[in-house]
Amino acid sequence: MAYALPSEADEWIEEWRDQLNASEEYAEAGEGWGIGFNGDFLFEIRPDDVYDGESVYLFVALQDGECTDACRTDDPEGADWGFAFRGDYEDWKRLIRGEVGAVEGMMDGEFDLDGDMQKVLQYSQAAMVMTDNAASVDTEFEY
Repeated sequence: MAYALPSEADEWIEEWRDQLNASEEYAEAGEGWGIGFNGDFLFEIRPDDVYDGESVYLFVALQDGECTDACRTDDPEGADWGFAFRGDYEDWKRLIRGEVGAVEGMMDGEFDLDGDMQKVLQYSQAAMVMTDNAASVDTEFEY
């Protein structure tokens, strides 16, 4: 079943959580992530020239190779995140389609990161696996 973004963001993020938790590769690559630090992420899909709606905020709680929670939130400041990853709708489309990687997109300036960049680079394999899992969610883009 395909999930439409942004209107079905709740269902999309739940499917991504399930795929992450089913992934042995993510469990291995994410081992140690969030131990001794807040490894939770806030993802923001920002409006751009194609999508002129409101920002979409997705929260994922990540610890030691497991996604312990995932949801859409309307209150990004109310979520206790350690990292925020932000990008325009068109860039998110490219990321989810597997056309650009998360780390590559940060380095190229397509995405912004709030949080410890060194920590993200240390776990770059986990970021790549997460991106691959996002690309495997059957997604329809509405714009």
